Amino acid sequence: MSGDDGPESLAQEQAMAIRISGRNQLPGKVIELLLGDIMAQVVVQVGEFVVEAVITRRSAEQMGLKVGDEVSVLVKATEAMVIKEMP
Repeated sequence: MSGDDGPESLAQEQAMAIRISGRNQLPGKVIELLLGDIMAQVVVQVGEFVVEAVITRRSAEQMGLKVGDEVSVLVKATEAMVIKEMP
């Protein structure tokens, strides 16, 4: 959270968290977090699958991310491809 941890600040942050236009949200649990100098690799277990995301270290720190956290992975794509192996 920000420097102000009062109830109003918490309510504002929670309201911001639910105002997301992306609809491809995958709930999961952080199973690995690798912090680099500038970037962070976040590995999330989503059901039987593992999803990896690279975000800024600053974002990871501001979110207070740690292994074991319940999170949602938001997938925003401008393109989708279907690939089928030929026999």
